[in-house]
Amino acid sequence: MKLPLTRGPVTYSLWPDLLSYPADRQLTTTAESVRSALTASEDILYDEDLQLALFCLYELHYSGVNGVDERWEWDPALLAVRHRIESAFEARLRRGAEELYGPMQEMPRSAQQMASRLFEMSAGHRGPSVVDHIDREATEDQVREALVHQSVHQLREADPQTWAIPRLHGRAKSALVEIQVDGYAGGRPGRMYAELFAAAMTGLGLKTGFGDYLDRVPALSLAAANTMSLFGLHRRLRGAVAGHLAFHEMASPRTHAASARGLRRLGFTAAVTEYFDAHVTHGAAHEQIAGCELAGRMVEEDPALADDVWFGAASAGLVDRLLGRWQLEAWHAGRSSLRTSPSAASVPRGEQVAAYP
Repeated sequence: MKLPLTRGPVTYSLWPDLLSYPADRQLTTTAESVRSALTASEDILYDEDLQLALFCLYELHYSGVNGVDERWEWDPALLAVRHRIESAFEARLRRGAEELYGPMQEMPRSAQQMASRLFEMSAGHRGPSVVDHIDREATEDQVREALVHQSVHQLREADPQTWAIPRLHGRAKSALVEIQVDGYAGGRPGRMYAELFAAAMTGLGLKTGFGDYLDRVPALSLAAANTMSLFGLHRRLRGAVAGHLAFHEMASPRTHAASARGLRRLGFTAAVTEYFDAHVTHGAAHEQIAGCELAGRMVEEDPALADDVWFGAASAGLVDRLLGRWQLEAWHAGRSSLRTSPSAASVPRGEQVAAYP
């Protein structure tokens, strides 16, 4: 992934640090920028600068960033900077989850009852629905925009949840592996969900390199990806991984079927719809596996994880609702839901770092 354009004082300070190693190992200026930004931010979910910084810091644990020394991944000073941002981010997710679903509810301790509760959460509070819009009335340009929003996490689909596999045991671990095997197509080249999503993007005339549209997606799209990374990279939040995954797996058959219908309505063939059709095919099994065998068995074995399962599911519902509203409000107003900044690929490296002022 290329280093994107800066969006504010945090990324303007952080990017030069990342491009030079070793640097000021205490990252004093960047740390102060983060403190000031967190104080001034009205809502971190919508904060372009902080969400982009967190996204790129998380990317150091995935495939890395071009020009950034790999030793930064576990640098203590940089981890301290990330911790400040993600602590505020997690706190905002918890507040928003309770605002949307009410105070944290006591989750059932039996696997089947847990699955039923998660299904209720995924079926309710749908709010503005991008997939219903795609199904019935979206233009080709709006469908392209929807895929661009999703590209920052769908082009590496399944990867954030895979972090949780070695942190589980017993039936819950087996259930997560079972879901992930389908996401990775059982090891068949070209058939992974991420590859099928890239094929859909190609069919719509879009670029498919990870991060190609990073300068176009707004903070809420980054927040959706950052939520998955937050849960996946922290062992203490393994319950949230299960809840978040179960929420999406339970909604998957309906949402992906609607997207596939919308694409066919616009005249696109199986080469574009295959990604969505595959999720419909696997969806009925996955929703039971994720709800009952993953989240449910996890809580049966360790009841202390129940609150985090609720938090993960509620966070998924929160971010989906806000991002859906963002896109639909833009489209109904006749404007793009994406940012209008130039592509980072067309901006020289020096100007990328200096873009903020």
